[in-house]
Amino acid sequence: MKKIVTTLFFAFLFFFTLLPSAKNSYALTLTQEKIIYDLPFPGLLPDHPLYFVKVVRDRMLEIGTRPPMQRAELYFLLSDKRVAMSIALAEKGKDTLAVTTLSKAEKYFLKIPDLIIESEKQGVGPALGFVDKLKQSNLKHREVAETLLKELPLGQVEAMNEIINMNTQVKKQLEKLN
Repeated sequence: MKKIVTTLFFAFLFFFTLLPSAKNSYALTLTQEKIIYDLPFPGLLPDHPLYFVKVVRDRMLEIGTRPPMQRAELYFLLSDKRVAMSIALAEKGKDTLAVTTLSKAEKYFLKIPDLIIESEKQGVGPALGFVDKLKQSNLKHREVAETLLKELPLGQVEAMNEIINMNTQVKKQLEKLN
């Protein structure tokens, strides 16, 4: 009887402590060269009827965030969330929407290096390790883009190549920051 109670206790502990934390990140591990970087949970996807509420909220946050460094951090979060959304959309078979969402993610990411430079001109540099996180995230974005390029229909190749070019451009800009 004591064994059963102990087993149930540990099962209960496992389900309520370890499983909720697994829901908070969204990682893709499809390519051979796996980048160890957890993307944030995407939340509502663009195919959801209430997604427009999320878009309005994001736009309000963007308008309300004035300091360049804080705006760079916001774009970093929004970019990573959109990459996670594109993965989920691709898994649902919504290829065109996945590519569009990934493109938006890279466009957000493309703004970050300029904001960091602007912030440094104002005397506020990035937090310790922020640029390294950006580089790691950029590698993860590249991994996702290359994976989607392999898996999506041929009609998406041109758009995916454009996304990969944006990613390369961001990578070059990030290298200049160090």
